Amino acid sequence: MESAAETIRRIFGGDANSLGSEMAELSAQYEALNKVKFPKPKSTRYIAVANQKGGVGKTTTTVNLSASLALGGSKILVIDMDPQGNASTALGAQHNSGEPSVYDVLEGRKSIAEVKQECPDFPNLDIVPASIDLSGAELEVADMDDRTNLLRNALKKFMDQSEKHYDYVIVDCPPSLGLLVINAMCAVTEMLIPIQAEYYALEGLGQLINTISLVQEHYNPILLVSTMLVTMFDRRTLLSKEIFEKVKEHYPSIVLKTTIPRTVKISEAPSFGQTVIAYDPKGMGAISYREAALEIAKRSPSVLAALKKKEGRN
Repeated sequence: MESAAETIRRIFGGDANSLGSEMAELSAQYEALNKVKFPKPKSTRYIAVANQKGGVGKTTTTVNLSASLALGGSKILVIDMDPQGNASTALGAQHNSGEPSVYDVLEGRKSIAEVKQECPDFPNLDIVPASIDLSGAELEVADMDDRTNLLRNALKKFMDQSEKHYDYVIVDCPPSLGLLVINAMCAVTEMLIPIQAEYYALEGLGQLINTISLVQEHYNPILLVSTMLVTMFDRRTLLSKEIFEKVKEHYPSIVLKTTIPRTVKISEAPSFGQTVIAYDPKGMGAISYREAALEIAKRSPSVLAALKKKEGRN
């Protein structure tokens, strides 16, 4: 019995440049992903997804990698630290102004256990939502004691008391370098940086790396930039390929081999309160994010070993 990829190739033709060939390739990738087993990390990985430049696919990357890992069998906790609440929207969480959210967690009114919600599309994915109320939090917590560790303290308390083991805790950061981002960086051990395939994105990368270095020096010495992911990649253009090669040249051990294409379906999905993994599971965007998530999962042993080494030195 022929596979779906073989059927598509037979109907549309096998020319390497044809639509049929592209569809057949996607179908083969989809089938392969459904057969592969996603390895789980031996201990929880705490990852913040950050880039101070807006429009690089930061929130899109957070929700779709989280959904991909959940689809692969891992248990995920997503914490939305962006006042826009776009990650909350894409994961189907209620996050209107005044509803319990991460804002209440940071200010000590509620615990993570009290505000987290289950993602409707993925039962093993929980979301701590953010609302527009969070936009005033930076000013409100600026004078609080231990203001850079508010999220870390709340997260540690929750994880210590939780009966449910999470394989990944993934924090979506706002597109800035303020107190909310510093809280996120202090609460995690890893940074994942999405980089748009354009030169302006590279210019902002140096500033972000510098900020991470300052956080490492003053607040969180074991923080590790573990992953970079090139987003909005257009394989038809030389520019996208040049950006990818340049990032790979400077950060060879942490940039993922998988790139995320610029597709309409990825942009459409949040308007339906879904990730592209649920909205268009067989599309190029979903398949690319699942392949990126598999890369991240397979790197767990080396990342956890590097973190253990850093902990031993500090």
